[in-house]
Amino acid sequence: MTFAFNDATRQLIASRCAAFTRLTAGALPGLKHAAVAITLVAADDGSGETALILTGRVPGLRSHGGQWALPGGRIDDGETPLAAALRELHEEIGLDLAPSDMLGTLDDYPTRSGYLITPVVAWGGDHSPLRLNPQEVASVRRIRLADIAREDAVAFDTIPESERRVVRLHVNGRTIHAPTAALIYQFREVLAGRQTRVADLEQPVFAWR
Repeated sequence: MTFAFNDATRQLIASRCAAFTRLTAGALPGLKHAAVAITLVAADDGSGETALILTGRVPGLRSHGGQWALPGGRIDDGETPLAAALRELHEEIGLDLAPSDMLGTLDDYPTRSGYLITPVVAWGGDHSPLRLNPQEVASVRRIRLADIAREDAVAFDTIPESERRVVRLHVNGRTIHAPTAALIYQFREVLAGRQTRVADLEQPVFAWR
């Protein structure tokens, strides 16, 4: 299935997000609240399809350096998850969106590295060229929704260190690990009209720090 980058796709995704029953974790002791943006833009391969933005984090960062991630970061005091996601989009990749661009919010996801992540789904629309913050972002990739929707895009595994299943995404010759993989996996399920929970999915040990 393909998703053309047009208003019909925007309306479809907004309706699927509205039908999704979001679970909140509340304030969990010891976890810092963060927000990320699942931002939908035009694919850059000339296909005319819808894609989501992934950033390659700068190697050497204190938190998850060198990994693939959704734009986002810690929520400031008095800030909502939506406001934080929009601020991080501007700070990391120079993308300026408005609250009206939000299509929905997915489940809170607790990470091994000490964060409670709230994913916000946003429509990027037609936008100015991205401006990467060189202190945080080394590169940007656009992943077509058709690629995450493939049956073989998602894989589950086990590790000796946990009884929980590890989730991974395989797209465009790259492997994306949790927590990012868990958030995109849930978005893929919402896109298909399914109520799938991911808070119990494990992250690889290297992401526990």
